Amino acid sequence: MGVGSVELVLFQSANGDVGIMKKQFFGTDGIRGCVGEHPITVDFVMKLGWAAGKVFAKSGKGRNLILIGKDTRVSGYMFESALEAGIIAAGVDVGLLGPMPTPAIAYLSRTFRAQAGIVISASHNAYQDNGIKFFGSDGFKLPDDVELEIESYLQQDIVTSGSKELGRASRIRDAAGRYIEFCKGTLPTGFSFSGLRVVVDCANGATYHVAPDVFRELGAEVIEIGTEPDGLNINHQCGSTNPELLRQKVLETRADIGIALDGDGDRVLFVDADGGIVDGDELLYVIAMFRRAKGLPCSGVAGTLMSNFGLEKALADLNIPFARAKVGDRYVIEMMKKNRWELGGENSGHLVCGDITTTGDGVVAALQVVRAMVEGEKPLAELCGGYHKLPQTMINVAIKGAVDLDENKAVQAVITSAEKKLAGNGRVLLRPSGTEPVIRVMVEGDDASLVGELVQQIADTVAEQVG
Repeated sequence: MGVGSVELVLFQSANGDVGIMKKQFFGTDGIRGCVGEHPITVDFVMKLGWAAGKVFAKSGKGRNLILIGKDTRVSGYMFESALEAGIIAAGVDVGLLGPMPTPAIAYLSRTFRAQAGIVISASHNAYQDNGIKFFGSDGFKLPDDVELEIESYLQQDIVTSGSKELGRASRIRDAAGRYIEFCKGTLPTGFSFSGLRVVVDCANGATYHVAPDVFRELGAEVIEIGTEPDGLNINHQCGSTNPELLRQKVLETRADIGIALDGDGDRVLFVDADGGIVDGDELLYVIAMFRRAKGLPCSGVAGTLMSNFGLEKALADLNIPFARAKVGDRYVIEMMKKNRWELGGENSGHLVCGDITTTGDGVVAALQVVRAMVEGEKPLAELCGGYHKLPQTMINVAIKGAVDLDENKAVQAVITSAEKKLAGNGRVLLRPSGTEPVIRVMVEGDDASLVGELVQQIADTVAEQVG
């Protein structure tokens, strides 16, 4: 969801009436945009802190405390101060965590019994962007009704509490150490990575001071890159969005694996010993396969509309249920909760181990993969052997406005024809972008040349009909 876009939310009133409300600022992952452009400005963020403080103060949940963490981009200091001022003005205490991964803030919000945790981050985006996202006292992202209530306070003028009622700010001691111990605790007692050589790329982001220590304290030989943030180099030619540097380092040092995190630490990709990039779908398969083999919790896996068809087939071979949610981690988690499944994720590397934590956690997911390697006594490439990624091609077709492809007979006819030609060994997906005026046309299948032919046919038809 892009800045300035509107998200429609179904809600049910106390008397049972169902209606639609519009979210003006909150997208699928908080509020995000370019620094200095509305709403990512100091005055807006201060008011957002006040609005959130007012909402959480009357919730009655948790301590009168909101935690604030951030990634390493230079604008984080400015927005941290703005949020702090707004929350204190609302009469709520603030706990400052400093640079911390997004999943760490979710975890600490629970353990501190805080009313909420706030993350200042634009995740995998470049330093010019920033954003604000929230976790509730339970460590999950906020439900729609709470986000709507915060937005309602944004329409009001800030009213500062009296001096006696003002909140207080304090710095949380050893936040990094608490999170490191949590991560290590997700493995069995005494578990060791001794003998493994691991390259860890922290994207010059929020994991720079925690991720290498996690693997080092578990016994691995750690070679770290992307651990020298300067406020401007977050995600720049490094991390999960650009793993080439990691791939080179793995080959150069003859490491067993490379681990690439993103700027806020909620995504992870791997590089195997041969330099092959291992994406989120493959990692999800490895974790699920290992759990099923060891009798660990694995009742089903939630993916997204963009999960490779090869993942669906590989999980079916293991008799593991699989279902697709809308793109976005909040929708993946909703499906996991609905089905009572422990695993979910996206091919981008946003992986959720729901029986361990409440949100995507790059370090925790990485630990589960390395555990599978150690216990299985197999290199990562071999563990991925049961997963065969199907060729996938996508074309973006520009459109002028909202369209209804379900009612377009020509589009539906070409889709039906393509599905017949794929004969159950592939799929067709058309979905509107949430950030730009395009229809994404995607086809997957066993035969790469057929996939290319079909996706072009469908894209041409869409362009003729609605372009």
